[in-house]
Amino acid sequence: MPDTVIKTSELTKLYGTVVGVRDLELEVERGEVFGFLGPNGAGKTTTLRLLMGLLRPSAGKADVFGLDAWKDSVAVKEKVGYLPGEAALYERMTGVGHIKFVANFNGNGEEEGFNLAERLELELERKVQTFSRGMKQKLAIILALMKNPPLIIMDEPTNALDPITQKLLYDILNERRNDGATILFSSHNLPEVERMADRVGIIRQGTLAGTERIEDMRAKRLRNVEVIFDGELPAGLALESLPGVTGIETLGNRIQLKLKGDINPLIKLVAQYDVADFSVTHASLEDVFLEFYEEAGVDTGGSSPEGDAP
Repeated sequence: MPDTVIKTSELTKLYGTVVGVRDLELEVERGEVFGFLGPNGAGKTTTLRLLMGLLRPSAGKADVFGLDAWKDSVAVKEKVGYLPGEAALYERMTGVGHIKFVANFNGNGEEEGFNLAERLELELERKVQTFSRGMKQKLAIILALMKNPPLIIMDEPTNALDPITQKLLYDILNERRNDGATILFSSHNLPEVERMADRVGIIRQGTLAGTERIEDMRAKRLRNVEVIFDGELPAGLALESLPGVTGIETLGNRIQLKLKGDINPLIKLVAQYDVADFSVTHASLEDVFLEFYEEAGVDTGGSSPEGDAP
């Protein structure tokens, strides 16, 4: 089994004159959890459909386990557990019927399907037409995972799930990763990506803006700093001259600012004065993400017609 499970080269999909994805260069290594991050319409769903051979690329190619995702799509599907953004389920069939049908189709997985249903507390005897959105999502997850595939591709996996079920899904996916599976999932939920992923790819307007390890993204977080001086604000306090300091706001004897990088120059400067309080909080991963987009000059509204893609 190759170390690189997914590799795209100049992968492009156009919907007429509208860009789905353009010149996408993406690699996912065996055994990693890769979060594909971006706002709705950025190109996430289009990319996953291209990897599954559900869309034909306009240019470039995608390889999965060394197989061409379009030309060898049948062989690719045998190795992948796929959760689409909108799962196509049979409304008049029960949950049991779905698991048995997929197990017969795959040749395996029935026992694991029932085990997963028990863990996710899904009532399998009911017909799908009586299911809530969350129940349908649970069933779609079970169908994607029940054959224990070496590669799991999931489009917004926690959509419509309650927090308890989300936690159960995180546990299940972590177990699969520990067993050697590779996981690629799309999301616009920053805390979810931070919790699950080893590495993240940020997509904007159909183009991969960059990839980062989660710990590297955390290291780039801004610090929010508040300094309260004992008495009046010191005259001539040249905070703006310090490297990495931005967003300075003053109110009475209080200063608030943002700091990126080494905090020691700031500490040394304010330590020359009488300080009543000094507090530092880290900006969220979401702030890092938004800063990444702003630096690229991107409108996070996106441009890809993913919801209408064929």
